[in-house]
Amino acid sequence: MNSELSRQKVEISLDGVCKVFGKKGRQVTVLQDITFDVHQNEFVSLLGPSGCGKSTLLRIMADLLQPSSGQILIEKEHPREVRLRRKFGIVLQQPTLFEWRTVQENIELPLEVLGQSRSEYRHTVDQLLDTVGLTKFKDYYPWQLSGGMQQRVAIARALSLDPPILFMDEPFSALDEFTKDKLQIELYAIKKKTKKTIIFVSQSVSEAVFLSDRVIILTAHPGRIHSIHHVGFGEERTAQTRDSDPFQALSAAIRTSLYEGQSHKAE
Repeated sequence: MNSELSRQKVEISLDGVCKVFGKKGRQVTVLQDITFDVHQNEFVSLLGPSGCGKSTLLRIMADLLQPSSGQILIEKEHPREVRLRRKFGIVLQQPTLFEWRTVQENIELPLEVLGQSRSEYRHTVDQLLDTVGLTKFKDYYPWQLSGGMQQRVAIARALSLDPPILFMDEPFSALDEFTKDKLQIELYAIKKKTKKTIIFVSQSVSEAVFLSDRVIILTAHPGRIHSIHHVGFGEERTAQTRDSDPFQALSAAIRTSLYEGQSHKAE
């Protein structure tokens, strides 16, 4: 870990987290002994073969599932306490927007639920529309938007309560390569601007390397931590970053670790 990161406050801490599904006699261990920390303002990607438990781990961190054993602390508290205080946002693979609400109205929804008036949150929503580049589309409905634009709405909605932490579960997996590349650049710009801590599940080595400060590789069946890779490209990342020799070298090293993790057998 680099010295700058080590000086940042630990925001999320996992210690010996395990997850077992099923009843006694027919149990499947999905995650085993997961231990790592995530620092404030850090972008961490979870990468691993299909079925290794990446999404399960993210859902446990977001208090959507409970661990079978082990401990998770967010800001030194149980995830449930943090969730109830709306201190993190979640973006899933599908945007899950309300078709009868406009772009602006979808983004406003969490603020409405809190009972705020439009006059109170109008400036916040206008800023979010600008951040995700959808100001001109604020009166459009989801069915009038491309898949990439819909995901930008979902990201803006997740940011509407200004949570310090954002959980993202393969948000670009259903998009074409051109749109993925574009949204990765936009997401990195949003991260720089908002200073969020982001946990990101991905199945793409290139995506994980481009976006992350660190990449955590999970093994297959059950998911364990195989390796953790620091990404040292700094904050300036552009489309050309992907073509650089350091990017290609790190991607190759992570791809090798990924293949090793996929062939891993539980002892």
